Amino acid sequence: MAEASEKSGFFRRSVRYRLLAIALVPMLVVLPVLLAIGIDRWNDRFDAVTIAKVNDDLTIARQYLSRILENTENRLVAIGESERFRQLLRAGHESDRAFPVYLEATAQRGGFDFLYVVADDGEILAGDKAATPATLRWDWPVVVSALAGRSRTAIDVFAGSELSALSPQLAERARVEIVPVVRDGAPGGLVETRGLVLQSAATLLLPDGRRAALVGGILLNRNLGFVDAINDLIYHGSTQPDGTQGTATLFLDDIRVSTNVRLFGDRRAIGTRVSEEVRSTVLDHGKIWLDSAFVVNDWYVSAYEPIVDSYGRRVGMLYAGFVEAPFAKAKHETWLTMGIAFLLAVLATVPLFLIWARTIFRPLERMKETIARVDDGDLAARTGAVENRDEIGLVASELDRLLDGIQTRDAELRLWNDQLSQRAEQRALELRDTAARLETTTRQLVMSEKLAAIGEITAGVAHEINNPIAVMQGNLEIIRDMMGPGAEEAKTEFRLINQQMNRITEIVTKLLQFAKPQEYAGFTEDYAPADVISDTLPLVQHLLKKTMITVEREDRALRLIRMSRTELQQVLVNLIVNAIHAMPRGGRLGLRTVDAAHGGVDGVEIEVSDTGAGMTPDVMGRIFDPFFTTKSREGTGLGLSISQMLMSQHGGKITVRSQPGEGTTFKVWLPATEDDF
Repeated sequence: MAEASEKSGFFRRSVRYRLLAIALVPMLVVLPVLLAIGIDRWNDRFDAVTIAKVNDDLTIARQYLSRILENTENRLVAIGESERFRQLLRAGHESDRAFPVYLEATAQRGGFDFLYVVADDGEILAGDKAATPATLRWDWPVVVSALAGRSRTAIDVFAGSELSALSPQLAERARVEIVPVVRDGAPGGLVETRGLVLQSAATLLLPDGRRAALVGGILLNRNLGFVDAINDLIYHGSTQPDGTQGTATLFLDDIRVSTNVRLFGDRRAIGTRVSEEVRSTVLDHGKIWLDSAFVVNDWYVSAYEPIVDSYGRRVGMLYAGFVEAPFAKAKHETWLTMGIAFLLAVLATVPLFLIWARTIFRPLERMKETIARVDDGDLAARTGAVENRDEIGLVASELDRLLDGIQTRDAELRLWNDQLSQRAEQRALELRDTAARLETTTRQLVMSEKLAAIGEITAGVAHEINNPIAVMQGNLEIIRDMMGPGAEEAKTEFRLINQQMNRITEIVTKLLQFAKPQEYAGFTEDYAPADVISDTLPLVQHLLKKTMITVEREDRALRLIRMSRTELQQVLVNLIVNAIHAMPRGGRLGLRTVDAAHGGVDGVEIEVSDTGAGMTPDVMGRIFDPFFTTKSREGTGLGLSISQMLMSQHGGKITVRSQPGEGTTFKVWLPATEDDF
């Protein structure tokens, strides 16, 4: 057992057997698979071609049948327009003997099985049979159309009694004995008495001005000349495999009434039925059948399509097809030829390959042994000279040369490795420092760009607001002057309007100070934090009006602070807006100032608190990180980080205290002015 396992492992590791597998697997495995796939695709294509061929055959048969219908109608119209026919028609009763003789001779020449003239009241004026009854069924759509003035041709089904009325011999010709199918258990002795008739009617005008119709018909039951003509038209001289037999058939319902398919010997398969599957597809559903089908006693590549009568009913089928066996034989012979050719190619090439491979593998095995010794630490191992002067021999010589170089450079590589390790560590430190500086620069750039954009937008808005305010103030003075003494009655209203416009101007000025702090950065003053809160609240008043938030203020700070007023406004606006967003359903916004000292330095603390949902410790630990935000669809995550940076620049800081469900409190601490120390 151990010996078998060792041998199997040798096969997996041996260059000889692996190269043999690489060479033989494509030939013995891949090529057969590709050959099978190719044969399968060729077979599908071959079948598609045969189906297309039989479909073309059916198209030719259909066109031939349509041509027969058209020619029949044309012949009938030509008979009705002939001078002899018109003379007999004008002669009336004087031509009672001559008219039938003429019609009978005309019917024989034109291939008609019956020919008669019917008036628009149904009276039979003349027929090709001396015994033609005085009345026949004349309500066929073909006849009705001709009596209405339009000639028409169609295929109709005549009952046995209707055929007998035309001619007993016609009824006997139409009679078809149905051949029972043993597997269906159908009883014998059944007879089809109906007839499939190509019926045509041409419009006539009688001497008395009434309309009439010249009606002619051709019985298709047992009309072997008709199907033989179709078969000869389709298959005569066609290039098909030897033994291929083309056939054409006319069906009345599902019964073959005219065909050149042989039942046995020279007997035609008239009276046999089509399969139930074909009948259902073609007659019940009105579809064309294109596939292989068992026809009487053999498999045929078959095409069926329904025949529709003048009432629009499917009453039969038109068939074209050819025996499948010669095509199947041709396919099998092709497969066999390709298989034998492949086997001969394998038998001729595999032994020759094995002989050539033996001379190739010897140097390879020696190189394998050399590599194994080197792998064990023997850098002095060499393959030595080989007999082959081909690529394998060159590889063996190159291997020895490379081993010489390896032995020489081994020490150098070890030294270089130590030096590279030191350089890599140094470069890693430099990259980390560079990344940190880049991150800091990026934050500052984003903040600057955002503030610049806000400043530009705010300046534009302020300009657009100041212009109409100035116009309103000027017009207000003009109105006051125009009213004269009457202006005293509305002086209260004028004063209120003037106050509100001044208030708008003040709000715009504060908005500019907030949005463009750099324009006011050079101006610093000592001020109480409560004044900044009072100036900030109008900037967020529009947000407070949309909520149910109450503002509670407590100003207890006595010290003054010195910081850019607009920068502190920016910080407070950011904290107040965050508090408003934390209370979407309303709550309490607390604004409190107190004197407080941190690290032994006196200062002022501004407290902004809310009664919102609060924050988890994880969120609270990240809120001052750039780009971190808890707002999924708004906010950039820069507000608190910018606020913290502004406080740091002025020696202050921002702290936060929060618990989930208990709200959040931010504390802004700034050092007091030196005058207060």
